[in-house]
Amino acid sequence: MQPNSLGNMELEAFKVDQIRNFSIIAHVDHGKSTLADRLLELAQTITKRKDNKQVLDKLRVERERGITVKAQSASMFYDYKGKKYLLNLIDTPGHMDFNFEVSRSLAACQGTLLLVDAAQGIQAQTVANFYLAFGQDIKILPVINKIDLPSAEPERVASQIEVAFEMPAEECLKISAKSSLNVDQILPTIIESVPPPSGDVERPFKALLFDSWHDTYVGVVCLMAVIDGRVKKGDKIVSAHSERKYEVMETGIMYPEQSPTASLQAGQVGYFVLNMKALSESHVGDTFFDHKNIGTPMPGFVPAKPMVWAGIFPIDTADFEKLDHSIAKLTLSDSSVLVQKETSTALGQGWRLGFLGTLHMDVFRQRLEQEYDANIIITAPTVPYRVEFRDGSEKLIRNPTEFPDLEEINQKVRSVQEPMVRSTIIFPKEYLGDIMVLCG
Repeated sequence: MQPNSLGNMELEAFKVDQIRNFSIIAHVDHGKSTLADRLLELAQTITKRKDNKQVLDKLRVERERGITVKAQSASMFYDYKGKKYLLNLIDTPGHMDFNFEVSRSLAACQGTLLLVDAAQGIQAQTVANFYLAFGQDIKILPVINKIDLPSAEPERVASQIEVAFEMPAEECLKISAKSSLNVDQILPTIIESVPPPSGDVERPFKALLFDSWHDTYVGVVCLMAVIDGRVKKGDKIVSAHSERKYEVMETGIMYPEQSPTASLQAGQVGYFVLNMKALSESHVGDTFFDHKNIGTPMPGFVPAKPMVWAGIFPIDTADFEKLDHSIAKLTLSDSSVLVQKETSTALGQGWRLGFLGTLHMDVFRQRLEQEYDANIIITAPTVPYRVEFRDGSEKLIRNPTEFPDLEEINQKVRSVQEPMVRSTIIFPKEYLGDIMVLCG
């Protein structure tokens, strides 16, 4: 799909108070991507067409599975009360296995739409994503979707939201993203309710890198939220993480595809081409500064904690280097995956990869096969174990081959621990018996 032309529009004309950065968060299959399509149509970023489905879901695996795997951003221009606004939307995944995508996307926003299905009501990821947004102290706007379903109960869901999240039921927007019912209320509400970014264009340049990917023609592309200042092609900026200096080769916004601009400034979200030589130079959570005015870095992100580990090996050992490069490219756009090289006596050289869950692992495998034509063997997933020895030392076991043998366990090991979840289950009292059976 071709983006509408930016024409002669100058981004410098948008002062900070004319910018709103927001995301959409929800439980899986509550309609985030459909709502994103409607908002892009409303702002005329894309032409309204019947085949506009999952416009921001660009990966083949996303379209095949019908889920969002990778957070995507898009800029929109919207006229409201005689004033033009620049709205930056970030559509996020709903499944728990891609929670890291949500947390780093929220770091670039001042507000979020909390989308809830009018029939299903509040679900597990509704709660998890709410607390992610609440923890980052951004404005949360409750939106009840799918109100045109026969089983929809928007008033009941509004009451749920009020009880669970202490947001007044009357503040809930009630919409149908599929039919566009009441969707035209959302962008004005965002402009009125979400605060503009707090940056200052007169300060020295400062930006937060919250995503990156590899492009065949230009190499590493970095997606950043500009906190302060202004940057243009030819400027020199420096990474706080690596202390390396880069010349800005190109700046632009996602409209919804990459659209070059003359510059980017405080409050805006856009992409940077910096002529990075190595994939490892892009570090999600890094802060970039003007090379002459290096300040205090942003807090960055709490590293993701993999809970499932699996081995990946090439079917043909001659493909090792190609697969190594493919994994490096893929982990550039998914920094929640941890990679360690390992050697198996049966399968040869390979990697042990850490994922946030089994769906995360399966999607990574599918992307390797589809996007990089990789032929791989993936071993059965395991969880990490912690071994406590009698001398007080500990060892984290991620590979079954590292596990102590029986003699060592009997002589030296005090305990072996596996991950556990301590959780609170909330349910109607009439389901107590069934829940007790499940938990037993």
